[in-house]
Amino acid sequence: MDLEDEKKKGEASGETSDRENRLSRMNSESSLSLTEDDEEDEERKPELGPMIALKEQLEKDKDDESLRRWKEQLIGVVDFEDVGETPDPVVKILHLTVRSPDREEMVLTIPDDGVPNPKGPWFTIKEGSKYTLVFNFRVTNNIVSGLRYNNTVWKTGVKVDSTKAMLGTFSPQAELYQHVMPEETTPSGIFARGSYSARTKFVDDDNKCYLEINYTFDIRKNWQ
Repeated sequence: MDLEDEKKKGEASGETSDRENRLSRMNSESSLSLTEDDEEDEERKPELGPMIALKEQLEKDKDDESLRRWKEQLIGVVDFEDVGETPDPVVKILHLTVRSPDREEMVLTIPDDGVPNPKGPWFTIKEGSKYTLVFNFRVTNNIVSGLRYNNTVWKTGVKVDSTKAMLGTFSPQAELYQHVMPEETTPSGIFARGSYSARTKFVDDDNKCYLEINYTFDIRKNWQ
């Protein structure tokens, strides 16, 4: 029996109607929208086994020289002082630097409370200027996999820009990591100038958020 015959048989017995109604309800329920950002970030991920502390992984087969070298090639040379007993990685975003050929670097320290400057803009950028964002961060305790940067910008409540960038996978180490974003150019003109609000997040492959920071900045005719 082909699908057309089966469909006709189902219609005769009323099964097709019931099946379509159930399917319609399922589609309706699944279409209940998440927030826009959550919907964009939602991805199907494979089921993974439990995480194991990096220290435990490194101590396994530590007497096997070839296996030890293979692990070093895979994850790099790990500083044991930055490795903990728990499996969760710790990522600390320390600085955001704004580089531009038109002025000295602006080094902005990331506050622990995630509120850079509640009384005014965190920084000001000159319209039509080229700039590059640089992130400095430290990884301890375990490997962080698929660390990525998400940034959304609004002006007068309207979303005007959204950026997503994969930073990579990083092993624990004492030295800071640095990631340089591609160069960009600020918009210019009377409609571009003004105050903007933004939200920046750093998350990993498991959607664990290491930093979510909300702030404002200005685009003006001049840097000051």
